[in-house]
Amino acid sequence: MKHLYLVFVLFVAQNNLLFSQEKSPLDDLPDYITPLTYFGQRADWSHDGDRVLFIEKTFGDVYEVEVATGTIRPMTHHFFHEGFVRALYLSNGDILLSGAKNFDANDPWKSRDARNTELWVLKKDLSSPPTPLGVHCKEGPAVSRKKMNIAWALGSTIYKGEIEYDNGKPKLKNWRPLFTSGDLPSPAKGWDMETQNFRPGNENELIFYAFGGQFGFQAEVFGYDMEKKEFINYSKSESTYDEAEGTFPDGLSILVESNRHRPKYKGMKEFLTLDIYKLKLDESGEMERVTFFNENPEYKASNPVVSDDGRFMVFQHAHAEDPAGKGRGLLLMDLKAWEKKKGKR
Repeated sequence: MKHLYLVFVLFVAQNNLLFSQEKSPLDDLPDYITPLTYFGQRADWSHDGDRVLFIEKTFGDVYEVEVATGTIRPMTHHFFHEGFVRALYLSNGDILLSGAKNFDANDPWKSRDARNTELWVLKKDLSSPPTPLGVHCKEGPAVSRKKMNIAWALGSTIYKGEIEYDNGKPKLKNWRPLFTSGDLPSPAKGWDMETQNFRPGNENELIFYAFGGQFGFQAEVFGYDMEKKEFINYSKSESTYDEAEGTFPDGLSILVESNRHRPKYKGMKEFLTLDIYKLKLDESGEMERVTFFNENPEYKASNPVVSDDGRFMVFQHAHAEDPAGKGRGLLLMDLKAWEKKKGKR
């Protein structure tokens, strides 16, 4: 029995050693990807491309990093709060925040639930606490890069509204429902939804994704033409998880979190095997892999966003088993350099 115990101990030790020697994708980054921050998640580009807004952690503070110098500036230290889950630049430079009024450390995830998460506007000069807009939001809202328009999901409905200022105080006006999950075409009818972007150009199309399916982990990238009131399925993923992320400024492509490189994974593993892809918004369903962090199944890349000039992408890295949205730091990718070298990988 003692002999068997020693064999077991040696087996565990050997496997732990092998695991510890498993190379992290951060140990061998291509020269077009560089670390930007050592912590943080859910990035958003400033309109001039000089800064990146991000969340410290889920239910944490908001920070801004200067891309050229790496200098990090706190954006929400000047007032007391219960933590935020999203932060996005509005077209005028103010910041749209998403977070709950109350936080319970013993039951933290209810603060991410749409029944508790609200939208707020923080002025760019940080002269005061943020102003609540009086609406709740499920997951991330969509923000126009040109106008003061926003869209968000709540329950089974996606809404659109406009932010206006009355004596310097932001207010949400002219907000109305756009469609419900019951309006979606097959196979997504009745699925959950999350907004992503107003498609660059005339911004008459809202990009969003819907998720559900047989295992509950299928996702499709959709567009909704707000003038024609028509839906377009861009990903045509059938059985994979394809989640819409940052749209390219020319409006021709979008970045997507996907597990299609591991098509046999079903159920919760859908969320553990993500990498970033580039999807054409031409209804072809053509998709190109951009990152390879999940070549080692212990890691993933997610939440990519593109600068307004289309030159750079910021995304986050994480462990595969981290909760959806969690990031362990931001990375900067030179998309022009990637285009030149991607065929040489």
